[in-house]
Amino acid sequence: MIRVEGLVHRYDETAAIDGVDLTFPDGEYVVLAGPNGSGKTTLVRHLNALLDPDEGRVLVNGTETTDDPVAARTAVGMTFQDPRDGFVAATVEADVAFGPENLGLAHAEIDRRVRSALDAVNMRGRGDDRLESLSGGEQMRVAVAGALAMEPDHLILDEPFAGLDWPARRDVLDRLRALAREGTAILVVTHDLRDHVDCADRVVVLADGSVAVDAPPEQARDRLSAFDVRPP
Repeated sequence: MIRVEGLVHRYDETAAIDGVDLTFPDGEYVVLAGPNGSGKTTLVRHLNALLDPDEGRVLVNGTETTDDPVAARTAVGMTFQDPRDGFVAATVEADVAFGPENLGLAHAEIDRRVRSALDAVNMRGRGDDRLESLSGGEQMRVAVAGALAMEPDHLILDEPFAGLDWPARRDVLDRLRALAREGTAILVVTHDLRDHVDCADRVVVLADGSVAVDAPPEQARDRLSAFDVRPP
């Protein structure tokens, strides 16, 4: 479980996140939406200790992220809106394998995770491709595969379907549904709920750094357009 308690984060004197309280239980599929500048990316970067709170705290599986950032980053997998921000290797397979390798897993287990993750994003047989040669949509697929290969307790995806065609979106959605059923918390940051309405348990909308909506999709639907969120 991830718990956010009284979280405040400021850039200079401006509060990008202003007193947010949220809980993300294991196995729950949550969509985080809101207009540009609402604080979505700032919020999720606190969930795996990429940012430290100015006030409040974030707990991952009961431990404050500031006390053990390595544990937070192991438990919370994340993809970025620009996939290149997360790449650490030159080729597809090396990049997807990087995280599992750092967990000290056996070679057979690393190979299994890499194959499974690449299959999930329709990148089977592309392991030797250089990342720089891929299209933007293909790079996003690799980023998603890298997060999936970590098999984290919590998975955060920031606009994961940008540039993906429908077959790739469908396969990733199928994997996300399966992970949620198995107990992984899924948090998807997006402006467009159409792909996620049948999966999501909750929709959380941020506005001006605060929680404006926190409700099941059917209850949130009529309130979304007020916050520049595309309804399903």
